[in-house]
Amino acid sequence: MSSDFSRASVNLAEKLQRIPDLWQPRVVAEMNDCQFKLVRIQGDFIWHDHPETDETFIVLEGDLRIDFRDGSVHIGPGEMFVVPKGVEHKPFAEKEVKMMLVEPRGVLNTGHEGGERTAQNDLWI
Repeated sequence: MSSDFSRASVNLAEKLQRIPDLWQPRVVAEMNDCQFKLVRIQGDFIWHDHPETDETFIVLEGDLRIDFRDGSVHIGPGEMFVVPKGVEHKPFAEKEVKMMLVEPRGVLNTGHEGGERTAQNDLWI
């Protein structure tokens, strides 16, 4: 066992309070090549996909809708959903949602779409 691992648990509620802006994911942990990111969202995001990787959404608080070109899925507190790689999607939350994203290190929130909603990557809290 590695001696350089942290023995402190991560308080997700406390970390979420430290995220200043909506749509700005912050890394709270890593496992192998994956990052666990917390984010607060509200309103519409942009259509995008991630051609190289799946993306996992875990809702902690609120109600999230993920739109697809052929339908949508609703995800409530304590639920999760995996968007397969290459599937175009657009998250939406009428009221603020607090959630965790699990994705490989280096994945941008807007995929390859870019634009003003692209968050700086690899920011830790």
